[in-house]
Amino acid sequence: MKDTVNKRMQNGEHQIPADVGIERSVFDAKLARMIDHTLLKPEATMQEIENLCAEAKHYGFASVCINPAYVKLCADVLRNSSVKVCTVIGFPLGATSSAAKAFETEQAIKHGASEVDMVINIGMLKSREYDYVEHDILAVVDVAHRLKVLVKVIIETGLLNDDEKIKACALAKHAGADFVKTSTGFVNGGATVEDIALMRKVVGPEVGVKASGGVRSKKQALALLASGATRIGASASVKIVTGDEIVSPSIS
Repeated sequence: MKDTVNKRMQNGEHQIPADVGIERSVFDAKLARMIDHTLLKPEATMQEIENLCAEAKHYGFASVCINPAYVKLCADVLRNSSVKVCTVIGFPLGATSSAAKAFETEQAIKHGASEVDMVINIGMLKSREYDYVEHDILAVVDVAHRLKVLVKVIIETGLLNDDEKIKACALAKHAGADFVKTSTGFVNGGATVEDIALMRKVVGPEVGVKASGGVRSKKQALALLASGATRIGASASVKIVTGDEIVSPSIS
């Protein structure tokens, strides 16, 4: 893959393609710096990932958020830019073993990831196996922090009641996570202002809160930020920062 990437870079193919549809009009640069530009669809192609990176550089998004197989590609494309490479761990179900999550984290970081978004073991949380859940988070946090990488913990709010959301956030904070995050975008019920406010109340000002799942307009993004979010995860990022709210539903 690296040879392919290098060849394309030499040929200038990492310039913004004509068909990406990037708006050249005024956009919200401050908001862009708070967005993880996301493409996690299983059918995403290399060209689509490259287009994602081109958009992220053009608009100055905080990061691209992609599946682990594309970390090396994104790290090569985004080298010498301000855009970080974020990937997902234990995605999307969270039910892999803690050892597998730790290994996946280390590999992703070696390939160039500078942020990781891990999914908690939701079944274990619902079973009230809180020690397991905390140690699962710690397995990722220990590896990532040793390698100077930020960790966001996805609690999957759409599958939890309020008590479970509170517990999940408390466990993530105690385990040393840098952020708590609402959703993978693969289940019903994405980010809501109510959930963001609740999560912020639990983790306090020291921990970030990422709103992800179904965020498709600037108005919605700003409402989530006003409720306590400090990062937005979205596949509709370009539409959000340019203020065009006509967005087709897609995985966030």
